[in-house]
Amino acid sequence: MAEYLASIFGTEKDKVNCSFYFKIGACRHGDRCSRLHNKPTFSQTIVIQNIYHNPANTAQSADGGTTGIDQSNLTDVEVQQHFDDFFEEVFTEMEQKYGEIEEMNVCDNLGDHLVGNVYVKFRYEEDAEKAVEDLNNRWFNRQPIRAELSPVTDFREACCRQYEMGECTRGGFCNFMHLKPISRELRRELYGRRKRKKRSRSRSKSPKRRSRSRSRSRGRDERYRERERSGRF
Repeated sequence: MAEYLASIFGTEKDKVNCSFYFKIGACRHGDRCSRLHNKPTFSQTIVIQNIYHNPANTAQSADGGTTGIDQSNLTDVEVQQHFDDFFEEVFTEMEQKYGEIEEMNVCDNLGDHLVGNVYVKFRYEEDAEKAVEDLNNRWFNRQPIRAELSPVTDFREACCRQYEMGECTRGGFCNFMHLKPISRELRRELYGRRKRKKRSRSRSKSPKRRSRSRSRSRGRDERYRERERSGRF
C-alpha cells in the first residue's frame, strides 16, 4: 500500500495531495483547494509571486472581457525589450546577492495564481532559503515581495506542451505554465557568464581583459545603487 501511495503522489490519481501544486507550485483554487498543498521545507527553487507585469496585456477576465488600460499599441520590439530589462535586472540581482542560478522562468499566464510569477532555481538549496528569507522583507516597484520555496524542480513537467507548439486553446488562463522567452542575445549573456567564469579560473587573464571586467562590474554596481535609491528592487 505504501509503495502504491508513493507511486501516485502528486499525480491526478492522488486524492489527497494537489497534483497542480506539486507540478507548478500554484493552484487556481488556492486555500480553498480540497487537496493538500505540501509546501517544501527545502528546495532549490523559489517562486516570487505576481512580480512581472506585462505591459502588452490588458487586464483580461476569464470570460474574455477586458478591464484597465489598453496598451496594445506597443510594438513587439518594445514589449520584448521591457521584458528583457526586467529579466536581466532580477536575474543579476538574485545571482549576485544569493548564489548561482541554474534556471529562471517567468510566467506569461493571466490566471491569478500564475500571472507574473517568477521561478528561480538555484544551484544550492541553502541559497534558495537565504533568498526567501531576505526577499520577504523587500519591495519591488513599490509593492512588497512575496516569495516562498517551490516544489517545482522540473519545468518540463510544469509547462504547457501545447503552448510551446502554439496549440494551446486555453490561452492565458491555462493551468500549466506559459513561459515568456527572453531574447537569444540576453540568454547568451546571462547563462554564458557561468562558462566564462569557469574558463577564467582555468587560465590566467590578460591585463586588458581584467580591465574590461572591472569596468563592467563598476557599471553594474552603479545601476544597482540607482535602483535602490529609486525604490525599484
